[in-house]
Amino acid sequence: MNNMTLSWSWMGLITLLHITSFLLVCTHALRHRRAAAATILWIFVAWSFPIIGPLLYLSFGITRIPDKGFKKHISNQKLLERRKALESATEEIDDEKDSAPLAYWQAVHDSGLAEPKSEWGRNLNNAMNSILPDHHLLGGNSITPLVYGDTAFPAMRKAIRNANHHIHLQSFIFANDIIGKELFDLLAQKASEGVQIRLMYDRFGSTYAVLGGLFRKYKNIHNFQLAGWTQANILKRQFQVNLRNHRKIMVVDGKTGFMGGMNISVKNISGKGLQPIRDYHFQIEGAIIQELQYSFMKDWHFITNEDPANILTEAYFPHIESSGNAMMRMVNSGPTKDLATIRDTIFMAFTQARKQIIAVTPYLVPTPEIIQALRSAAMRGVDVRLIVPQKNNHLYAGLAGRSLYTELLTSGIRIFERFPPFIHAKAVIIDDEFSLIGTANLDVRSLHLNYESNLAIYDENFTNKLKEIILDDQAQSTEIILDKWLQRPLKTQMLENLAHLMMPML
Repeated sequence: MNNMTLSWSWMGLITLLHITSFLLVCTHALRHRRAAAATILWIFVAWSFPIIGPLLYLSFGITRIPDKGFKKHISNQKLLERRKALESATEEIDDEKDSAPLAYWQAVHDSGLAEPKSEWGRNLNNAMNSILPDHHLLGGNSITPLVYGDTAFPAMRKAIRNANHHIHLQSFIFANDIIGKELFDLLAQKASEGVQIRLMYDRFGSTYAVLGGLFRKYKNIHNFQLAGWTQANILKRQFQVNLRNHRKIMVVDGKTGFMGGMNISVKNISGKGLQPIRDYHFQIEGAIIQELQYSFMKDWHFITNEDPANILTEAYFPHIESSGNAMMRMVNSGPTKDLATIRDTIFMAFTQARKQIIAVTPYLVPTPEIIQALRSAAMRGVDVRLIVPQKNNHLYAGLAGRSLYTELLTSGIRIFERFPPFIHAKAVIIDDEFSLIGTANLDVRSLHLNYESNLAIYDENFTNKLKEIILDDQAQSTEIILDKWLQRPLKTQMLENLAHLMMPML
């Protein structure tokens, strides 16, 4: 009888726990609106799989987190007060520049805002103002495309060797190979010379380097700070294993920057009988470096809690002279209040296109509104071209993208599959006037889950150079023809649709 009573007590406790956790999942899911199918699915999983279902939701279903910025140091009120003070006391500006704790804001805004020359460009930029109020279009920049690691890595190493004060570097993947080790050795050498090194890596993307001890080898070197990005930490009550920091940024001495799609890996360089991953990276100078620096610092503060007073200083945000004619705007996004910025920027650019859209992406699984924007553009006569890999490094992602081909092709969109090696580049060109480059793929993970960094660029010379690179990739591709595509086997179609179901539920 006692055993039976105890058994019933345990069953009651488990039932209570199940109902409570289910109700918590329902409450959270209904408070944060998402696609109806995803909400219904998570509610079903939470009820059908006691304990396990709510744990899965905790790990994979929570895709929004509070933003952790420099709130005490850069509140809007303080910025407004500072701006008014500077405007009413211009004779004190030079003195303020040397001591301003908000040198980031000072340097960016003192550089002067820019405005596109054409009416089309101004209209797009004005639309972006509404979603990027804190990141203005800045003039006086230069940008150089770096295709393949054979070009990008030597340029990055040269900048590192010339560093005098600091080097800030973050990447999704640091590989535990000859390229990763060579880079870390060079950074360690600069640290021994007194240069401050801050390096940030995504723990998921750099799993093999973490397990292989690459970061552990360098963690106790003076002036060499390492931080692993993760949002799965039980001690901090963080369980979001599905969120990644996909940014790839390097800033040297606050004046030279690099960003783009390239990870730190030997797969990006030519080897014996092997072709490197095809990727686009970029070397940048000008006022926009302040934005790259700030993006890095914000992520660094999020993970390390380093006092903003130590890093929002003139030493890290120095005055920058004009270095070119490119006008650029930072477009960051992540599972915070900035969730929709890259997605909305792409959507607005596609919907305003008049003549041509060319997009390169390794993973073509965009959100429904992006698909509709592309189809609408093609149906109104815009020349829409998509360049994707013929052989994807993630089989299911390649299959999922192909499940959309029929819908895209029937609307007039042209799709080109580039021959191997795998193309990992991300770029968009609109009407030969506007470019969007950076880390975000045209897939739901980049547009909804990852922390990403892109640059919106107005510069004819750069756009022409980038278009030459992209058209070269198009020339190395085979075009998908609708009639032939529709003849593929039913089994293949089913596999593609199954892969599409495996993409993240949002």
